Amino acid sequence: MNNIICIAGPTASGKTALAVGLAKELNAEVVSCDSMQVYRRMDIGTAKPTVEEMQGIPHHMIDVAEPDEDFSVSRYCCLAAPIVDDIVARGKTAIIAGGTGLYMDSLIRGNAFAPFPATGVREKLEAQADAEGMEAMLNWLRSIDPESAARLHLSDRKRIIRALEVWLETGETITEHNRKTQAIPPKYSPLWLGLDFADRAELYRRIDKRVDIMLEMGLISEIQSLLSSGIPPKCTAMQAIGYKEFVNALNGEETLAEAAEEVKKSSRHYAKRQLTWFCRNPAMHWLTRQTGQKNEEILTAARQIIYDFDS
Repeated sequence: MNNIICIAGPTASGKTALAVGLAKELNAEVVSCDSMQVYRRMDIGTAKPTVEEMQGIPHHMIDVAEPDEDFSVSRYCCLAAPIVDDIVARGKTAIIAGGTGLYMDSLIRGNAFAPFPATGVREKLEAQADAEGMEAMLNWLRSIDPESAARLHLSDRKRIIRALEVWLETGETITEHNRKTQAIPPKYSPLWLGLDFADRAELYRRIDKRVDIMLEMGLISEIQSLLSSGIPPKCTAMQAIGYKEFVNALNGEETLAEAAEEVKKSSRHYAKRQLTWFCRNPAMHWLTRQTGQKNEEILTAARQIIYDFDS
């Protein structure tokens, strides 16, 4: 049997239930692949699985960073890869489950990331951006790496500065670095399972319901607690869907009802982007939920794919 299984799909599609269901049958452990579940104290808004939902199955890569820390795909891979290797070395199956496609693809490929040296270059670039503006920085990047510059929006300060940093530190453009990385054979060869819906409107209904449930569970109190503990409202973690909108509401910029509708709308758009990302994977085995289909039926279909894959 394949000892690594990836379960991918949009938000609210049932990834946790499927991962736990398979883990109970396959002597497996779950490795979360969610860029927001890594943060401690951000439980409700990130839809972290509860103790009851985990059903005794070990879950990894949850609560590994503080909300005011800058977390990245490179850090995720550095932490998650040894965990996957350890699970497999112990003769168990690693189920990598989540909706952050960049993190999942990078982990499976075993990406070698450009270095993040503490040489002061980034700080100088940040100061230059403050002094000259991002238009000047993007123009500079165009002269060095036009491919990268064409992919980046003027508002994407973090990636523009990162691309310039890589060039200054290594003498190699980030485009060339990424091209070399993608040419390397993947580190892992998992079985890919993707969750989707025959009726996209059903997914959107699930997303809307999830937001309502989060509010009932105390999402506003969770956000207030984070802010009162000193977490900056503008830090990366607090810019996540489901947090930034309610921070604005708490600041009086909109009502809670308006913020809730905005979260639902943004979550639906995010789900579309997730599906677009995962649909590019030709190795994906899709589990398409029909209207009214239960989790147990999805689990049965997944079992059949695993059986066929191993036969």
